[in-house]
Amino acid sequence: MRTKRSSERRATSSVAPWIDEELSDAHFTDVRLGMRLRRLLAALSEGMGDSIPYACQDWANTKAAYRFFSNDRITDEEIMRGHLAATAGRAADCRGPILVLHDTTEFSFKRSEDCPIGLLKLLARKASGGGASRSYTQRGILMHSSLVVSPQGLPLGLAAVKFWTRKKFKGTNALKRSVNPTRIPIDQKESVKWLENLRLSTDLLKRPEDCVHIGDRESDIYELFCLGQELNTKFLLRTCVDRLAETGETTIAKVMKKAPLRGSHSLEVTDKKGRTQKAVLEVKYEQVSIRPPVAKQKDYPDLSLTVIHATEKTKRRGIERIQWKLITNLPVHTMAEAVEKLRWYAMRWKIETFHKIVKSGCRAEESKLRTTERLTKLISVFCIISWRVFWMSMSQRIDPNADPAVAITEEEKTILDELFPDKGRGKPALKDYLTKIARLGGYLARKNDPPPGNLVMWRGLLRLHDIQRGFRLGKSDVGN
Repeated sequence: MRTKRSSERRATSSVAPWIDEELSDAHFTDVRLGMRLRRLLAALSEGMGDSIPYACQDWANTKAAYRFFSNDRITDEEIMRGHLAATAGRAADCRGPILVLHDTTEFSFKRSEDCPIGLLKLLARKASGGGASRSYTQRGILMHSSLVVSPQGLPLGLAAVKFWTRKKFKGTNALKRSVNPTRIPIDQKESVKWLENLRLSTDLLKRPEDCVHIGDRESDIYELFCLGQELNTKFLLRTCVDRLAETGETTIAKVMKKAPLRGSHSLEVTDKKGRTQKAVLEVKYEQVSIRPPVAKQKDYPDLSLTVIHATEKTKRRGIERIQWKLITNLPVHTMAEAVEKLRWYAMRWKIETFHKIVKSGCRAEESKLRTTERLTKLISVFCIISWRVFWMSMSQRIDPNADPAVAITEEEKTILDELFPDKGRGKPALKDYLTKIARLGGYLARKNDPPPGNLVMWRGLLRLHDIQRGFRLGKSDVGN
């Protein structure tokens, strides 16, 4: 094993140090596959958003990339293994609670001819000339991911990723019309992805009592509540079902309607045009005995959980009124504890930002690979790249005075110092170098500008990589 690891390091000495560190636990039976993964990750990160041929630059590397993604001996789980282990390491260094954000996203792929990419959904298309509409199949992949973040919002990495496709449509909608969904066993429904990722991420992080799993309304699954209790882990979920409560003769909504108003909480929200406005939420919380669905009362116990309702007092123009109905097994005895839970739930939008980077930054949906298996492997590589960009964007906001060495190499520091001199303002910190990278991507860095976002960060990283290539070529010419 030591021989394999040392040979991998020697063969990949040209890749960025963060890649070697991130994939230190990603070992394949064939050492060459591990080396190829590192080179692929380096090429696709330096050419983020470009096609595989453009990122690889020559036919030999392009052919090797296509062979890697079509290799039946490689799975998306093996590609993600090193990153998952690195996530666990970063989470272990994080004191206090760890937030695990769960969400699902769709990748849609357009193909002119039929190809073995999984089914995503059926869509109706109106026929020309006023004829009857026809349905057509949209091809694509679904990904359910679990992103670990600190309470301050720093993304620590992914703890679990699950890919799947909807292979069968015929009869599914008819079954929903004839059978109550609560009577269908959870392992026969797509919702089982929530339980699988909850279990996988809890096992990976090895601190179930410190993990707080956060999900949107799709996560309102009674089996998920019970699994959280079974694993001795915490959850904070948004609900969409008005469940039976107390003795079964009332519901959560009726109980919360009678609950006293505990206080109000102010927060800033952004409308569709990017304008910031203030919202005031009226907060209620109550510990409630929740009963399982009628069809499953023999299989699952009643649970004593805390329900939090946060409702915006007035409607603002251009922004939907906030109405959060949350359920948790965390203790909430004071208004301060309720506000803490609201802030944690607000972190859920970070996983949507992560998915946006995968789609818009890496342009995953523009890939021309022709099978589901190859696409899931490519998206797995994109997930690692997207986490890195997201982490760099958030690091300067959360820990601006950190040592630049945690994210920037000495060579990159030399280039950035040459492009943007510091003018004798003391030793630059991480924030200063990340701002310089963002300036390469179009960030103006004016006094009152907000911190740079992911878009300018990934554009800046692309320019920095191009400049770095020229810098190395110049050094080699001088040396000769």
